[in-house]
Amino acid sequence: MDERDSLSLVLFSGTDDKLAAAAILVVGAAAMDRRVDIMLQYWALDAFRKEGVHKPRGASAEAGAEGAEVLQRSVEELGSPHWSQLLRQAKEIGEVRIHACSQSMDIFKLGQADLDPMVDDVQGVAAFWAGANGQVLFI
Repeated sequence: MDERDSLSLVLFSGTDDKLAAAAILVVGAAAMDRRVDIMLQYWALDAFRKEGVHKPRGASAEAGAEGAEVLQRSVEELGSPHWSQLLRQAKEIGEVRIHACSQSMDIFKLGQADLDPMVDDVQGVAAFWAGANGQVLFI
């Protein structure tokens, strides 16, 4: 695989709508045989706590109440999978690695044992950027 075919995704937001959007992008990239590296920072990292992955996280402020309702309807009526299920699926079909930001881990006083097992490791920003060879997205 050409390194330009890789995708590096920095997840900052921890709302369900943004996590779902990111997960859909990751599944698509994995299905196209693109390597994906995800860096979890701040509120996105918080969403990956072992006991909190399935906890409702609402919608982003710009979605407003109507957007939150649309998101909820898509889950109820369309049976849209939870963002965590999509990420697990992406890891099964392709080369997807999820890294917890070491600084965010320190801020939240977390150890890797506090995170969902889908998180592969704890990594510093310099190591993440050293491996970011392709397209980089920030959500």
